[in-house]
Amino acid sequence: MNTYFCKMLKKYLIPFFIFICLNAISQNIKSIQLRPLQENNFSSIVPLGTVLELSFDDLDADSKDYSYKIEHMTHDWKKSRLLSSQFIDGFDENNIIDVTNSFNTFQSYTHYAVKIPNVNTIITKSGNYLLSVLNDDDVVVFTRKFVLYENAVINAIQVSRSRNAKTTDTQQTVQFTVNHPNLRINNPQQEINVVVLKNENWNEKITGLQPTFFKSGQLKYTYSNKTNFWGGNEYLNFDSKLIRNRSINVVKIERKDIFHHYLYPYTYNEYLTYRYNPDINGQFVIRTLEGSDTNTEADYAMMHFTLYADTPFLDKEVYVYGAFNNFQIDEKTKMEYDFEDNSYKGTILLKQGFYNYTFATRDNYGNVDTNKINGTFFQTENQYTVITYYKPFGGLYDRVIGVGTTYFDQNR
Repeated sequence: MNTYFCKMLKKYLIPFFIFICLNAISQNIKSIQLRPLQENNFSSIVPLGTVLELSFDDLDADSKDYSYKIEHMTHDWKKSRLLSSQFIDGFDENNIIDVTNSFNTFQSYTHYAVKIPNVNTIITKSGNYLLSVLNDDDVVVFTRKFVLYENAVINAIQVSRSRNAKTTDTQQTVQFTVNHPNLRINNPQQEINVVVLKNENWNEKITGLQPTFFKSGQLKYTYSNKTNFWGGNEYLNFDSKLIRNRSINVVKIERKDIFHHYLYPYTYNEYLTYRYNPDINGQFVIRTLEGSDTNTEADYAMMHFTLYADTPFLDKEVYVYGAFNNFQIDEKTKMEYDFEDNSYKGTILLKQGFYNYTFATRDNYGNVDTNKINGTFFQTENQYTVITYYKPFGGLYDRVIGVGTTYFDQNR
């Protein structure tokens, strides 16, 4: 075997096998949640000192050794200059020791959980953080973002129907003010960064904004078009809290090696009009009525999704989309077109609970569109969050000095 061929094997095959192994690992990890302890609070953007709990299931059910690692990041999610000792009192990497096995479920799994901060890890500075879970080979299995903030400024947010005549029926405009009466900001253009998030989905954000007006102790961001978001549509939903019986939007159940739940089909309509349907903005809640401990007694079911469309979408792939997999586009959520039934079909293994989801398309250039199938309307209820970062001249890191959240709801 000549030297050139060996180099090519090393260059292409080794990364390929690493990718295959990581994909196999990720397929066995389900139901990842990083949330405060309060019930029905889905946010990982919380005040500094708030306890967040990371939890997930490993479907291999063999009690692996997992650890977590915490990294401080810049406002644009690059690794910051801080040493771990400068933002953590304790250790930035620790084993996850809260491990329990599933009980009385058809799908066996091991449940892992860890609270942050804990006796080994106390975070001392505000900012963006990346939480990584590693296996016993120190390979990253998955990551999650979270934000810890101070209350040094007040973000006042206003959301309205788009004023642009071309998008008045399809977009929403976010305008906001950063009030900082007790914080001296010498050069806002260089010291302040802001991020506007829609529904706490980091795929839908606006950055790179500069204040439009300055006042003493106040920065105004009153753009007409630059802070426009597509309204989208309310999320679809289902409830699988009953594993053997039908619940919300579950039309058929089959018992195989595990239970299979068939959801009420959705029909694509390019002339769709807006209808109010309260949602939880793409999130999910693990729950079961057939056990006392949701963490270990909630079972898994294969959920069957159906999207009727007379013909396949040209040069577009279709995916199921939601917080259940961190709003990611991947092969596990891809739907395939059935020409005999004129529909897209997909299956996803999910833990019992109440789920929001929608359908997204991806074109040949990798562009993701969450509005093609369900439409986009200015009336849609959405949550908007403004995060303010402050790094003074000579500062070592981006402080998060304030977070503001508001809801746009034309229906209340």
